Amino acid sequence: MLLYLEVLLIMLFVTAVFGYIFVVLKEKLYLKNNIIVINKKAVTQKHLDEADMKEFVLDGFRVKAGDEVKVITIRKEKFKGIIIGAKKKEKSILMVTHKDEIKQFKIDNILKFKVVSKYGKFFN
Repeated sequence: MLLYLEVLLIMLFVTAVFGYIFVVLKEKLYLKNNIIVINKKAVTQKHLDEADMKEFVLDGFRVKAGDEVKVITIRKEKFKGIIIGAKKKEKSILMVTHKDEIKQFKIDNILKFKVVSKYGKFFN
C-alpha cells in the first residue's frame, strides 16, 4: 500500500513539473509574439481600443501594458492593478484593479507612481 502511495506522489510531482514547464513556454511564446494576456473579466475590447499607447514613459518609468503598478492620487487614494494602456489625447492611463474595476487616471492627478512588477520579467 505504501509503495502505491509513493508511486502516486511521484507521478503527481512529475505532472506538476511538466505543467509548470508548459505554462512557462506558453508565456515565452506570447512574449515573443508581443501578446499580452490580462485575465480580467472587466477588460473588454472597447477598453483595449481606447488605449492608443501600449508603451510609454511615466515619472521616469518605462511602462508597458500588462505591468503591475501602484498609483497614489493627489487625494491620497491608493490603487494597485495592471496597466491596460494610455490615452495620449486625454493625458491619462487606463488600469484594471485587482477588484476588476477599470480606472482612468489623469497624469496630473497622480502623486506617486510605482512599477510593482514588469510583464514578462521572468524572461529578461
